[in-house]
Amino acid sequence: MSELITLSSGRFQAQVSTLGAELHSLKRDDDEYLWQGDPRFWGRHAPVLFPIVGTLRNDKASCSAGICHMSRHGFAREREFVRERTSPESVTLRLDADKETLRAYPYAFDLAVTYTLKAAEDKATGTLCQRFDVTNTGDVDLPFSLGGHPAFNVPFRSEGRWEDYELVFSRPWTCKSAAVTAEGLWDYSTKVHVLADADRLPLRRTLFAHDTLVLKDTPDATVVLAHNDGRPLLRVDFGGFPYLGIWSAGGKAGNAPFLAIEPWCGTATRTDEDDVFERKQGMLFASPQQYVTHSFSITIL
Repeated sequence: MSELITLSSGRFQAQVSTLGAELHSLKRDDDEYLWQGDPRFWGRHAPVLFPIVGTLRNDKASCSAGICHMSRHGFAREREFVRERTSPESVTLRLDADKETLRAYPYAFDLAVTYTLKAAEDKATGTLCQRFDVTNTGDVDLPFSLGGHPAFNVPFRSEGRWEDYELVFSRPWTCKSAAVTAEGLWDYSTKVHVLADADRLPLRRTLFAHDTLVLKDTPDATVVLAHNDGRPLLRVDFGGFPYLGIWSAGGKAGNAPFLAIEPWCGTATRTDEDDVFERKQGMLFASPQQYVTHSFSITIL
């Protein structure tokens, strides 16, 4: 049976489920910042992406240990994690390889996801850190991808329109995204122009005409979600994650009231890649008994 675990620090509260180690809520006082999973658009909140990010071609790839066979974003988001350590401000949840995961992904691993919530001294701002610790518990090298997928309520408090918000970067830059095929693969032969020497990306539905945007090497690995009148809502800091996914679902009405900001190590299979798992773009590796740590944070401003 899944459990919701509550973390509290000052005016801030977060809730994390043992199912998928998924963040379900992030509040300051009574204001909810995290998307609440309306199934008309997208029924999740902030799934953990492991051991793949995005899609494999035909949901499978060969690897040194056999065949990997997984649907989009991997299996961690569907699995029940074990609650390891809890304090008022922190919880660690753990998933170990078992017979079921080995059929999909023939590697031994230990995945620990730790959430830590901390109010700042000014009491007005607060930060939730999400840390991933992946340990290779086998005797061969462990290839894997890893990512977060938090989605946020836009418009916030139902203030204004979705298009009244923007993403703000630390400095002007120029970037393009690959397009996404109907099969969910990244097609770098088709480029989506995102920014041209600018530090602000106004939200508009046409950004997602090709599904998700993927940004590489975002300046200073940070981005702010803000009203376009300059009022900031939150900041995501993701040092160590070379890719950033930006996405919103259409749904029947085409107007999903959220925006997902997704730090990634790895991406979906590229159309110009082969189907060898170890050669996927952005793949991480851990030697036997080695562990790899990555973390990102969400700061309510």
